[in-house]
Amino acid sequence: MSELRLVVFDVDGTLVDSQRTIVDSMRRAFEAVAVDMPTREAVLGIVGLSIDVAMARLVPDAPRETHHALADAYKSAYFDLRTSEGTKATSPFYPGARETLMALAARDDLLLGVATGKSKRGLDKLIEGHGLEGVFVTEQVADFHPSKPHPAMLRAALAETGTEPQNAVMIGDTSYDMDMARAAGMRAIGVGWGYHAPSALAAADRIIDGFKDLPGALDDIWR
Repeated sequence: MSELRLVVFDVDGTLVDSQRTIVDSMRRAFEAVAVDMPTREAVLGIVGLSIDVAMARLVPDAPRETHHALADAYKSAYFDLRTSEGTKATSPFYPGARETLMALAARDDLLLGVATGKSKRGLDKLIEGHGLEGVFVTEQVADFHPSKPHPAMLRAALAETGTEPQNAVMIGDTSYDMDMARAAGMRAIGVGWGYHAPSALAAADRIIDGFKDLPGALDDIWR
C-alpha cells in the first residue's frame, strides 16, 4: 500500500478570490484610523501574511499602536462585509476550485490541508459558508503560528497527519507560500491566477494556469 500524501492549500488568492473584500476592508480600516491608504498593489502584495505583520509592512513608519488599531479595524470591516454579503459573495471560489477539491478529497491516497494567514474564526466561517466541512484534515491558521513564510504552519500540518516532507506539497499564489514550503522541506506548486505575479514564484517546482492542471501536476511531482 502506498504512503498517504498531503496537499496543503493556501486560501485567499489560491482557492478563493477575496481581493474585492480585502481591498474594501483595508480602505475602511485606514479611514477609521485616519491613515493614508497604500496602493491597491501594495495591499494585494501582503495578502497571505498575518494581519499584524501585513500592517507593519504597509505602514512601516507608523507606531505599533497604529498597526494594532489598523489590524482591529480591518478585522471588524471584513467581518461586517462577510456578514452582510455572505461568504460566497465576499470570497468566491476560483473557477474549478470546488470541483478539484472534491475530486482530490475523494482520492484514497491523498490528505488535504490548509495553511492560511486567516484567523481561525475567518477560516471556520469560510469553510461553513462554502460547505467544506470535513474536506481538510489539518487546518493551520495565523492565531497559532508565526506569519508565513515561517514554516511553523507546514511543520504542524506534517506532524498532525504523520506525513514526511517528501510526501507533501504546498499549493499557493504568493512567494510567502513557496518560501514556506521550501523552509519546511516540501515541494511547492504555484498558481498563476493569484495576488503575486508568476515571476515572483521562483521557488515553485512548477506553476499551473488553472485548477484543471492540478491533479496532473501532483501526479507528475510524485511520479
